[in-house]
Amino acid sequence: MLSTGALRAHLLAARLAGPVATTREESLRSYRLFAARDPRVLLGLDPEWGWAQPDLLRLMADKCGVSADPAHVDGQDVIDPERTLAGLDAFAGRLREAALARAPVLFGTGHPHRLLGFYATLAQALSAVGCVVLTPAQGVAVDVLTRFGVRTYRLAYVRGVALVREPGARPPGGATGAHTHSPLPVRIALGALAEAGEPLPELVVGDHGWVCGAGQLGFEAIGLADTDDPALFVGEAEGRVAAVVPLDDAVRSDYYRPLTRYVLGRAGLAG
Repeated sequence: MLSTGALRAHLLAARLAGPVATTREESLRSYRLFAARDPRVLLGLDPEWGWAQPDLLRLMADKCGVSADPAHVDGQDVIDPERTLAGLDAFAGRLREAALARAPVLFGTGHPHRLLGFYATLAQALSAVGCVVLTPAQGVAVDVLTRFGVRTYRLAYVRGVALVREPGARPPGGATGAHTHSPLPVRIALGALAEAGEPLPELVVGDHGWVCGAGQLGFEAIGLADTDDPALFVGEAEGRVAAVVPLDDAVRSDYYRPLTRYVLGRAGLAG
């Protein structure tokens, strides 16, 4: 299994933690929008507590290691690699519990270009030990509000991981899927399972709206989040998200492979 020290070094070298590509301006803007209850950054979460921007800054300093100084308003944001490692351990612990229980699991991502491989490898490992990896509502239309207006996507699954695609998009050779923060795909997937009377997931794994949308509906959910995605950390603080790993969620896809090996080892799923 990849050692903690080796993974810490990789996190910093790949800029998954330490100084990351996400800017301080981007993160602060997200905190302002979240405090104003803007649905674009709530990601399907309906916060129970009142979260002003200073509250969010303190939370993100605690959960991610960003600067807690409100006068720090520009430059690159920073993620503490120790918090990333702790998040990965908690994430792996939930996977281990699901594996031992042979629980049905749903995977979904709003970052298919970057994170599909990470989730797909975990899905394959859980399937190999007897977990059912759910693939409900394949091909169903999802109307997602984007900065360009409402766009209709189709729910698709690649190696057991849900994502959305524009109609007519054909892999390989094209985009693997669309980047989205919307909670609608997970709501549609869960609704399809309930309507069909099929087993519901005992664990939802992903990012963005997949985690917050599922957690808001009472499902155990774990995921990855950047410093400009406060909703997942608020969900964790309020008890509706089980575990969040703070890291840059938009680096090269191959940079996540060491994290995959680490999580598989910690979860007892390494081959």
